[in-house]
Amino acid sequence: MSNTGFPACVCLFVVCCFGCSGAMPTKTNQEAINDRPVIGILTQLVSDEVMKPFGRTYIPASYVKYIESGGSRVMPIRLTLSTAEYENIFKKINGLLLIGGAVDLQTSEFAKVAKIFYNLALKANDRGEFFPIWGTCMGMQLLTVLVAGENLLANTTAENIAMPLNLTTEASSSRMFAGLSDELMKALSREPLTGNFHHYGLTVKTFQENEKLRTFFSVLSTNVAQNGALFISTLEGKKYPFYGVQWHPEVNRFQWDRKLNFPHSLHAVQLSAQLAEFFVQEGRRSLHQFDNPEEEASSLIYNYTPVYAANFTGYEQIYFF
Repeated sequence: MSNTGFPACVCLFVVCCFGCSGAMPTKTNQEAINDRPVIGILTQLVSDEVMKPFGRTYIPASYVKYIESGGSRVMPIRLTLSTAEYENIFKKINGLLLIGGAVDLQTSEFAKVAKIFYNLALKANDRGEFFPIWGTCMGMQLLTVLVAGENLLANTTAENIAMPLNLTTEASSSRMFAGLSDELMKALSREPLTGNFHHYGLTVKTFQENEKLRTFFSVLSTNVAQNGALFISTLEGKKYPFYGVQWHPEVNRFQWDRKLNFPHSLHAVQLSAQLAEFFVQEGRRSLHQFDNPEEEASSLIYNYTPVYAANFTGYEQIYFF
C-alpha cells in the first residue's frame, strides 16, 4: 500500500513493497462470436493489516465494474486451487485480467497462478483458440516478466500522478487504440487522462535491449518517471491478444478519493469506457463456456458482496474472498 492509501504497483526484485511461433487468429466476418463472455480476474493476497479482518484475498470493485461496463460478467479466481482446477477454469472463461497491486513477480502465488494461465493462453492461441489477457500496472509488469523469463523492472516512480501518453508510431495502427476517435487520440497525447500509481516499470532502454520483449510486444506509448527514467506505459502483443497498461483505466470512472489524482474529465471517462469495451470485445472472440448454466451462475462475482472501503483504503469498494 502506497502512502496515498492506494496500492502502488511496487514490485521488488526479491521481496515485494511470453516467444512462440503461432500467429494470432485473424478475425473474419464469419468468425463466431460469444455474446455472453465471462472474464476471469485473478485475486490478490491481502497484505495490509486493515484489510485482513475481511478475507484472505481480494479484488478492488473498480476492476469488476470496469469489465462489467464493457459488457462482460466476471469470475473471481482464487489463489489456492490446483493446476488441474485452473486448467478447468481456463476452458470456461473468455479472457483474463491481471490487476495492479504489490507482490513478488516471480515467487508469489499471484505470479505462479498467472503463469499457468499465461502458458495456457499461449498454447490456446497457437492452435487457433482465441484467448486475451489484459494486465494493468503490476499486471503489465508481470506480463513482461513472463515474456522475458526474468524480472527486468527498474525504478520508474510515477506515484499519484495523471499524465498524457507519449504515443509511438505504432499506436495509430494498434488494435487497442483502433476504435478511438481522432479527437480522443489527440486528447490522449495532450491531456492527463492516465492515472499512475507505481514505483517500478520497464524502461525503454531495457525493452530495446531484450530480444524476447522486442519480438513479443509492440510499444504503444512511453512516459517519463519522476526520477527522469523513460518507461513503457502501454504494450500490446504482436501475435497474441495480450495487452498491458502501466496506468489505471478503471479509476477514471470508478475511483473518487479526492486525495488521489484520478482523471475524471469527459475524455478520461471516454477512454476508460472504450478500452473496457475493446477488451470485452476481444473476450467475445473466445468460445470457451461453462458446462451448464448452474455452474456458470455459481462461479460469478454476483455471489459476493463488496465491502465499502473508502474509509480505510483508497478504494471505494473491495470484494474479499
